[in-house]
Amino acid sequence: GIDVVLKEFCTDSNGNAVANPRVLKRFTRKLIREQRRLSRKILKSNNRNKARVRVARVHEHIANIRKDFLHKLSTRLVNENQVIAVENLKIKNMMKNHHLAKAITDVSWSEFFRQLTYKAELHGAKLLKVDTFYPSSRTCSNCGYQNEEAKNLNVRSWTCPKCGAVHDRDENAAKNILRKALEQTA
Repeated sequence: GIDVVLKEFCTDSNGNAVANPRVLKRFTRKLIREQRRLSRKILKSNNRNKARVRVARVHEHIANIRKDFLHKLSTRLVNENQVIAVENLKIKNMMKNHHLAKAITDVSWSEFFRQLTYKAELHGAKLLKVDTFYPSSRTCSNCGYQNEEAKNLNVRSWTCPKCGAVHDRDENAAKNILRKALEQTA
């Protein structure tokens, strides 16, 4: 089971967290500097054309780093697992939140899910999708109790009032996603 997060890139049901590379954040200063230089150039001049190419190279470098990370991660996940369960997220709708849109764009979840889909099909693995509105972060993976206080995104870990288990939000969500996906197929 895989739960995608903005803090890390994703967390699986075994408790392994993959760090978020934050490529755009790392190269923002360089990109701003090159775009500022481009804006100062005279239209239709050779120097403007050279500056335009420099800006394009920075964008290409960012895209290449992101694609490399996503390809390596998706290939590793498909090779190591026969069944992969993910949430069926509506990423276009999530992008409408202007506070999170830049960070969601930077992690490229839609591209990650696209790569997982075709690589799982290619390697003979099963990719299972869980409904978007399934409360995976709020449900206790031990007893099934739904904690409404865990609805807040700032709550990173919580204790189940029913069974007393301490849960990391992301790892608990990944376990619940895997369990729900296996229930749906059975």
